[in-house]
Amino acid sequence: MAAIVFDFDGTLGDSLHGILVTAHEVLRRMDWPTVDDAALTATIGLPLHENFTKGAGMPDELASRAEQLYRDIFDTVGAPEIQLFPGVRETLETLAARGIPMAIASSRGQHSLTMLVKMLGIDRFIPADRCFGLQTVARPKPAPDLVYVILGKLGVKPEETLVVGDTVYDIEMGRNAGCHTCAVTYGNQSADTLAGAFPDYIIDDLRKLL
Repeated sequence: MAAIVFDFDGTLGDSLHGILVTAHEVLRRMDWPTVDDAALTATIGLPLHENFTKGAGMPDELASRAEQLYRDIFDTVGAPEIQLFPGVRETLETLAARGIPMAIASSRGQHSLTMLVKMLGIDRFIPADRCFGLQTVARPKPAPDLVYVILGKLGVKPEETLVVGDTVYDIEMGRNAGCHTCAVTYGNQSADTLAGAFPDYIIDDLRKLL
């Protein structure tokens, strides 16, 4: 592969606890009924607005308020809970040493994505100008638009690019863009669920990319 495109949440960053803590705090502040963790987890990988419409059952107007509140409090409530998955740092370091350009395609907001990449110290492998969040394109995952932007940025072809992610939305995005795909099973969706999206590869440890 001439380039690799990573998802962030559930692929590079172990962010589930931070996401859930923030989402539950939003629901508490908005006096919304408690929602099961599984319902919220099932929507990770989609735009944040849909975490509240589909995950918490909110109407659109309330979900928009919840989305803004989430963004307002995430840096102090959720971000401190996030860390890299085992093997991520060494994998990125090795790939960078091999001269393979890498980028991130995320459903996370741009500010949050850039902040977390810097906080976790992986910006020296994937600099800020190769981190693409939700605001980059009009159509979110599983549309291929984010990948198209990255292909243009890196100057590579779809057939020589690998898209790596932990949800079916990542795999479908990569396939829709004509790229090779690799699902990781240690994130937010099970191996059986991921297999239904027909990734080219399935791994249980990011180090297996090497």
